[in-house]
Amino acid sequence: MSRMTTYAQQQPNNSSAKDNMSSASNNSANNINNSNSDYSKKEEFRRYLEHAGVLDALTKVLVGLYEEPDRPQHAVEYIKRYIGAPANVDVEGLKRENEQLKNELEQLKRQHGISVAASTNTSAASKGVKKGAVSSSS
Repeated sequence: MSRMTTYAQQQPNNSSAKDNMSSASNNSANNINNSNSDYSKKEEFRRYLEHAGVLDALTKVLVGLYEEPDRPQHAVEYIKRYIGAPANVDVEGLKRENEQLKNELEQLKRQHGISVAASTNTSAASKGVKKGAVSSSS
């Protein structure tokens, strides 16, 4: 009978048990607050995706993939083509070219005294700049 102990004997004194329960309660409340915060962030992001049309586009592409009689070997490439991404495009090269063209545009604007605000409100043609009349001095 010495091996058998009662439940009361196994439990620590009451104040320690109450502290443990209080701590567990606080942790539970923090977890609820964190989960509510996480949920609201996820819900906000879901609304953003829905409003932007992303959910509809993804649904359509996945339905299209599902309805394909022969499954493509490269599903990601299929999805890219379905959405309209061009194949074999050097994105980094395009970004570099875009940056270079922006710099050239700013240089041309400075050469011709066109302010940034004026160039956004009116076109170069309305300013009297003829196409091909200006050459870059790079």
